Amino acid sequence: MREVGAFEAKNKLGTLLDWVESGEEVLITRRGKAVARLVPAEPGFDRAKAALAAQRIRERAVKVSGGFDWAEWKAYRDEGRP
Repeated sequence: MREVGAFEAKNKLGTLLDWVESGEEVLITRRGKAVARLVPAEPGFDRAKAALAAQRIRERAVKVSGGFDWAEWKAYRDEGRP
């Protein structure tokens, strides 16, 4: 969690909002005492849930296509190249 003084928070609100939007929390202090905390409005990104979703996608892709042939795709990429 980042800690920012009230004066700096007033002058850099846009930067603080960028930090919060990316998932960080910001503690705003006045004379060294915590007075407010900025947190994201929506829950953060859940990496574990995303990893499980990606795994399911990979498993389904293998079932549908029977696997991925890199040599075939490289041949398509290189087709017509000198």
